[in-house]
Amino acid sequence: MSSQTEANNAEPTRRHPLSVENFEMAKCLIKTNSTIWTKFLAFIGAHDFLSPEVWRASLTELVATAFLIFSLTSSIISCLESQSTDPKLLIPFAVFIIAFLFLLVTVPLSGGHMSPVFTFIATLRGLITLSRAFIYVFAQCLGSILSFFLLQRVMNQSAARKYSLGGCSITGNGYETTGINTITALVLEFSCTFLVLLIGVTVAFDKNMSKQLGLVMVCVVVAGAMGVAVFVSISVTGSGGYGGVGLNPARCLGAALLVGGRLWDGHWVFWVGPFLACILYYGFSLSLPREGLNFIDGEHDILRLARNCFRTSVERKNNSNV
Repeated sequence: MSSQTEANNAEPTRRHPLSVENFEMAKCLIKTNSTIWTKFLAFIGAHDFLSPEVWRASLTELVATAFLIFSLTSSIISCLESQSTDPKLLIPFAVFIIAFLFLLVTVPLSGGHMSPVFTFIATLRGLITLSRAFIYVFAQCLGSILSFFLLQRVMNQSAARKYSLGGCSITGNGYETTGINTITALVLEFSCTFLVLLIGVTVAFDKNMSKQLGLVMVCVVVAGAMGVAVFVSISVTGSGGYGGVGLNPARCLGAALLVGGRLWDGHWVFWVGPFLACILYYGFSLSLPREGLNFIDGEHDILRLARNCFRTSVERKNNSNV
């Protein structure tokens, strides 16, 4: 009987995290007297590798990322090729509309990441496991490759050569534009990504705010932040060779793999800048107020405070005279 009891007590420690059906049970394994390997698998959420829902969501991420990049890239090139006086002014509106539509559809299905940036910050905030993050990023990179494969088949060759197939470029195309230096691009990637995180992710990850605004308004805020970031990045440098802030390292990777050449120059910027922004934003988010701003109307009115101070000083003076 005692040996059977000991065997039953030892059973949870031998259970493989991949057989755990939910994340809460996996976290419990970390607290039990289990092996280091078991704790590690539970820590990364290895059970997600066997979850059909995770793979369905990752397929959604793959398809959504592919057609988001396809739509954004073709629309941006169309804006640049238009006869408008300043075609750069059209790009933020195109980014906003396309991003809003894709977010509205995919957020309820997979979370609407469609970029390693949002997946990374969601992982830092503990919203998804490391395993799900790995699957998502892999799917997003495959989606990027698929999108540029489609673009390569349908885009005019002269436009593809002129805009490097719409890939992330900081050095220009080599014969018409010169681009910007690597440090400037790194600062822009960091700053614009942090801007999107500060405005969009702060709203999206706040349960109370998201509930009050609703899905549509949350998507409007996130898409609007992306549009502003793109506009800032393409207008502040004044350089025609800079393709604008990436906001999506997977997009930059797909174009670089298919086109190569100058797209590999400074390619690391499109990964390091956003991930540094995510880390800094995560640290900043820990210091955000938990309850928001609570105040009573008129409590700190400046005239009221001045009258109270004056009244107190007069009363003290009268008391001293007495």
